[in-house]
Amino acid sequence: MTEQPGARDPKQLRASDADRERVAQLLHTAMGEGRITMAELEERLGAVYAAKTLGDLEPVVEDLPGVVAIPQAAAHLPAVSQARLPETRIGGKAGSTTSIAIMSGVSRKGNWVVPPQHNSFAFWGGTEIDLRKARFAERHSTITAVAIMGAVEITVPDDIHVEVTGFGLMGAFESTDKKGAAPEDSVPPDAPTVKINGLAFWGAVEVRRVPRDPKRKQVER
Repeated sequence: MTEQPGARDPKQLRASDADRERVAQLLHTAMGEGRITMAELEERLGAVYAAKTLGDLEPVVEDLPGVVAIPQAAAHLPAVSQARLPETRIGGKAGSTTSIAIMSGVSRKGNWVVPPQHNSFAFWGGTEIDLRKARFAERHSTITAVAIMGAVEITVPDDIHVEVTGFGLMGAFESTDKKGAAPEDSVPPDAPTVKINGLAFWGAVEVRRVPRDPKRKQVER
């Protein structure tokens, strides 16, 4: 029996941003369940975002639950490349409820669990909140940001829902979409929702929606 002309090993197909994100979600879930350590998570995420093919993604999660056998026609590719996973970023022990910077700076970023209510305050200083690698204790969270002669910068990935209702008084309370960010209406309905309110008085609160994968670039046609 001769091989069908043009047949290709699916493992050699190029991985998409969606494929990489699905595998990354599996890794975050595994870390939250105690299956891998923080150091292992960072190491594996580096391999995920460097992956060029579907075959490159398979070894990263082959020892974790959630990757099931694929029919022969799919050439045993990771299950995460076949369909969108249910939301896995919700759950875990809530992290700090405050970020306070008084004539100083403070940041909340990396792998942390956002509580249902987080208060950020900056006075003659700056706070940085980055949600790109965060988990969420509950599906709905609120961040109250107050900047008085200071600045609060909040970075959110483009695959969660964001509602901004704060205002500026002799200051700026702004929300912007950075280049490459997906439109809000493309966010899955079961994704976490973050409401951001508060006040900027002689200061600034900036909410930036950015692509979750910093390597991703928007392709204009």
